[in-house]
Amino acid sequence: MNEILNITMNEMANASFDCSCGKHHTLDIKQIKMGKGVLPELPDMLKKFQGKKVYMLSDNHTFQAAGERTLKIMQDAGFDVKSVMIDSGDDILIPDEKAVGRMFMELEPETAVIVSVGSGTLNDMAKYMSARTKIPYIIVCTAPSMDGYAADGAPLILQGKKISFVATLPYGILGDTDIMKEAPMHMIHAGFGDVIGKLTALADWQLAKELKGEYMCDTCVTLVQRALEKVTSHAKEIAQRDEEAILYLIEALTLTGVAMGLIGVSRPASGAEHMLSHFWEMDFIARNKFPELHGIKVGIATPIIAEIFDMMKDEIPESAMKLAPSKEYVQKLLADVGAPACPGDVGVEKELFYNSILGGYKVRNRYSVLQLAVEKGKIEEIAKELTKELY
Repeated sequence: MNEILNITMNEMANASFDCSCGKHHTLDIKQIKMGKGVLPELPDMLKKFQGKKVYMLSDNHTFQAAGERTLKIMQDAGFDVKSVMIDSGDDILIPDEKAVGRMFMELEPETAVIVSVGSGTLNDMAKYMSARTKIPYIIVCTAPSMDGYAADGAPLILQGKKISFVATLPYGILGDTDIMKEAPMHMIHAGFGDVIGKLTALADWQLAKELKGEYMCDTCVTLVQRALEKVTSHAKEIAQRDEEAILYLIEALTLTGVAMGLIGVSRPASGAEHMLSHFWEMDFIARNKFPELHGIKVGIATPIIAEIFDMMKDEIPESAMKLAPSKEYVQKLLADVGAPACPGDVGVEKELFYNSILGGYKVRNRYSVLQLAVEKGKIEEIAKELTKELY
């Protein structure tokens, strides 16, 4: 039982085991290859598709980072590859109707496998297309910027709103640390922010278990906590692009996705801190404003949610409070890695912030400390106090 806690990340593909939580978990990811210099192993991952059409998706940034090399490696190994590079100029790629439509229009009949080269957005787009076409996809990771590599949700933009579509898990994940450690530091900060968001996400999950009887898997909690410990104890080394520390970050992001994949929900990774991030992002997109990277906003939201836990501690079961970090601890982690720590740092104005505290619980149908504050009639008082403190 729980043997997944005793194996390496690369051995977790195709995991299947009876868990102490009472459920049988499976992970429908066929291959995971993470480590230094593993990009040339892509043809081995693709050998099932030899002689068939490969569709490679990238944008202008990821094509430069790894796509050109990935394309050459596949072509040199004899694969028939159609490469589609979406040019977003100097901006980040937004997964809206235009980008997703272009991706589908370029898809050729009889394509056997999709290879997406990128991080959050390109992974989400590929998994959405994979789910709709039943064509398996492989993600070649270019940045340790988010935890969705091993997750089955695909957040896309539809009519200006961020909607998380049910998608599919990848056939394979390949992450070369030689590539990922060279990602822009802002993307590394985003991955770090997404990881530390698990500190409050786990506390929210425990809160939902205690107050609403929600299912919780201790094995998945342990998996995430072990990964968290490696990252939080190496924050300064991550800021220096230390290769071992970057691998810990990549592992934490991937293992969180594995935990989500094992239980079929995003509870191990996402709580009220993600609700605030999504609230801000949807407002930015509706106003045609640069939305900032997801993980950056999650990192900023985490000490805020930690403070709300403290403000609500008299209403919160002891087991959930034990998991909740202090605001000061999270702020120090962000400072150690050099990541933004205040909503104003990414353009969240005073009114937007206030409204996000009041209405953030509506973003997702998920019980959290925000919902508890609403139920106890304390959300307005909390919103006013936090807004005064931060602005």
